[in-house]
Amino acid sequence: MKVKSGDFVMPGDVLGVSEQFLPDEWTYDDEGYIKSAIIGNVSINNSNKKISVVPSRGNPNVLHLGDIVYGQITDVRGQRALIDVQGMKDNDRQLALPYMAAIHISQVKKGYLEKLTDAFRIGDVIEAKVSRIMGDNLDLNTSDKESGVVKAMCTRCRAFMIPTEKRDELYCEVCDRKERRKVSSEYDY
Repeated sequence: MKVKSGDFVMPGDVLGVSEQFLPDEWTYDDEGYIKSAIIGNVSINNSNKKISVVPSRGNPNVLHLGDIVYGQITDVRGQRALIDVQGMKDNDRQLALPYMAAIHISQVKKGYLEKLTDAFRIGDVIEAKVSRIMGDNLDLNTSDKESGVVKAMCTRCRAFMIPTEKRDELYCEVCDRKERRKVSSEYDY
């Protein structure tokens, strides 16, 4: 396939080979073939032999350090909680990549936390800050007061819980149960 600047391409379309070009923005090397990562138009820089794709509708959402994200806790294991990142705060556009994230127990809150299950449970929806990016994997931090659990269900009856007067506690009105969480100041109830 011979492409030229301005050609319309789709994700996965072959743009050239690695002997011909270096992948640049929104392109990647797949076993020697340079492919498009997004829908857009080809841009070839002949002076440095780089090929990129210009998005057809603005840049897709890619996360950066310090971005605030929403995600759902998928597992809580010893020192780490695993999160499926759902989107960015104050941005309705979908993320360009499916991101998986983790929060280490030391990044949950200021001060000592004995058990990670005192902060998060499977199914909780959290708000967190991106503290490290490694490809499509992220490390998150919830130590500020705005970050933490924004929606949670009771582990006994699965009803949605409401915050109590105590900062790190939620209450289930259905089964009269209290549970500990790292509750965000923006908890949605």
